[in-house]
Amino acid sequence: MTTILQRSNPDIYELIGREDARQKNSIRLIASENYVSAAVMAATGSCLTNKYAEGYPGKRYYQGQEITDIIETLARDRATKLFSADHANVQTYSGSVANLAAYLSLIEPGDTIMGLALPDGGHLTHGWKVSITGKIFNSVQYSVDASTGRFDYDQIEKLAKEHKPKLIISGATAYPRQIDFEAFGRIAKSVGAYHVSDIAHIAGLVAGGAHPSPVPFADIVTTTTHKTLRGPRGAMLLCKEEYAKKVDKTVFPGMQGGPHMHTISALAVALAEASTPAFGEYAKQIVKNAKALAAKLMEYGFELVSGGTDNHLILMDLRNKKIGGKKFAQVLDLAGIVANCNTVPNDPAPPFNPSGLRMGTAAITTRGMKETAAEQVAAFINQVAENIDNESAIAKIKEEVLAFCSQFPLPQQFV
Repeated sequence: MTTILQRSNPDIYELIGREDARQKNSIRLIASENYVSAAVMAATGSCLTNKYAEGYPGKRYYQGQEITDIIETLARDRATKLFSADHANVQTYSGSVANLAAYLSLIEPGDTIMGLALPDGGHLTHGWKVSITGKIFNSVQYSVDASTGRFDYDQIEKLAKEHKPKLIISGATAYPRQIDFEAFGRIAKSVGAYHVSDIAHIAGLVAGGAHPSPVPFADIVTTTTHKTLRGPRGAMLLCKEEYAKKVDKTVFPGMQGGPHMHTISALAVALAEASTPAFGEYAKQIVKNAKALAAKLMEYGFELVSGGTDNHLILMDLRNKKIGGKKFAQVLDLAGIVANCNTVPNDPAPPFNPSGLRMGTAAITTRGMKETAAEQVAAFINQVAENIDNESAIAKIKEEVLAFCSQFPLPQQFV
C-alpha cells in the first residue's frame, strides 16, 4: 500500500513518512495521543472506507449491509461487555458530537446544565460559553478548589442545589485526580438531574481496572475511542437500557448521516485488545509512570496542580519557574519532547499563553517505558527549563532524546 501511495502521490507519501519519523523519534506527552496497534491501523485503512451504512444493524437504508451489520454489532457487544454497560452506540464521529448527543437525548435546548469550567480542566463541550453547548443550554460551571486543585464535592452539591440543573456532567480533560463518580451521581439525584459522564481521557484506565467506572452511577457515559483506550479516532456512548432508543435516535438521524464503518471496524479491534490481561497491565503501568514522572518533576522544583496525579495526566503550574506555558511547550518541542500548554486553575494569563503545561503518559507507556524511563523524561524536561533560552543546549538535549527514544522502539504489534 505504501508503494502505491508513493507512486500515485509522492508528496503525501513523503509527508506521512516525516510524520511517522516525528512520532517515533520524540517523547510524546500529549495526554490525548497514543499509538494504535498495526491491527487497528489496518482496519482503519480497510475497504470499509468505501461503505455507506446509514441506519443501524438490521435497519439500514442501503443494501449490501450483511457484513457491516455484523461488524457494528460486534463493536457494540464488545463495548458493552468491556464496560459492563446495557447499551452502546459506536457511530459518533467525535467526543464533541457524543457529548452533544448525550445532552439532547435527555434534556431540551434552553435547559440548565452544569459542567466543569474550561480553565479548571473541563472541556469546551461541558457548557463553556464559546461552545455550542454553552449557547443552546443555560450553562452553570463548577470549579476545582483553589487551594487543593481538587473537586470539592460539597461545593459542587451546593452549586447544584442553588441552580437546579437538569443535567450534571462529570469528567475532565485536565484533572489529574480520580473522579468520584458515585458522588456526582448522588448530587445529580439530589436535585433531580441526569448524570452524564465524559471519560474520554480515562476510558482506557477504566477498561483496564486502573480507575473506577462511572457506568453504575451515570445515565449516559461518553468517551472518545483513542487516548488511553488506544483505538481509532472516534467516539461512543454507553447508556442504561431505558435511554438506548433515545440515544440511537439522537445520533441518527438526529445529528449524523452515514457512520464511518472503517472507524467502527477498527474500534471493534481496539475493544478486543482492551479486553485482554495485557491491556490491564498496560493501564496500570500508565498510572505508575505518571506518578513516577510527577514525583521526579516535583523533586526538580516544578509545581503540579493538586500536588501530583492519580491517572495518566499531569498538570504543571509554571509560574514559580517564570516560564510561560506556550514558550515552554515550544522549546520542549524543539528538544523532541511534545506536550501542550494549558490553563491552570485561577490562571491570570490569557488562554493562548497560559501558565500551565499538560502531559500524559499513555503513549510512552505503549512504547514500553516504565518508572525509570519516566524519571529520565522528567530529567530532560528539567534540562530544557534550565536552558530555556540556550539554543545550543536545546539542540544537545534533542540528540539525547533521540538516542533515548531509540531504546524504546514500538512493540511489533504497534509498528
